[in-house]
Amino acid sequence: MEQAAVPMEFPAASAHRGRVHMLGLLLAVFLLTFWIPPTAAGFAIVSNGVVQGKDVILCLCNIPPDVIGFIWYKGIGMKYFDFIGSRAWNYSEYLTGPSYSHRVLISPEGPLIIRNATARDDGVYAVVAVLPKSRIVKGFGWLRVYRPKSVSKILASNTTVTENEDVVDLTCHTHEFHKLDFHCSKSADQGEDEAIP
Repeated sequence: MEQAAVPMEFPAASAHRGRVHMLGLLLAVFLLTFWIPPTAAGFAIVSNGVVQGKDVILCLCNIPPDVIGFIWYKGIGMKYFDFIGSRAWNYSEYLTGPSYSHRVLISPEGPLIIRNATARDDGVYAVVAVLPKSRIVKGFGWLRVYRPKSVSKILASNTTVTENEDVVDLTCHTHEFHKLDFHCSKSADQGEDEAIP
């Protein structure tokens, strides 16, 4: 009579086969927090909005500590024709490109200053932070340029009128490129509480 072979186990092996002890899991998580370096917040342009004709600053957030210069672009393509300008960290002069305007200035700390913003300034901007050893970090942001609120004026053709005899023409002028003309009159058969059309 033959006996079936019984697999041999190491006597110190856990009786909880396939189960992980909670203490071991906590130890693994604890060690991983020290082994994995923290991720840095991304370098970016702080998106902004401005009313036409006002000045605006496109600020930068999370600037790398060892930056040596900045390159600004209008749009996300970062092509030559989108190049606004570049400035080295420790120099007062900077290079300009095809998208440069006399209203634009790159400050020594990196932000882009736009004076007298127009509708053409609206859109996405890109900035490249140049780091030592030819490394770069890219950031993006959005500038919204809004039209100023229009103020309407209503002009009356006649301000002294006699009831049931005179006619008043009202013209509404706005800063828009149109005007509205209203012809209002009140006839004798309209009641006092009725609105004038």
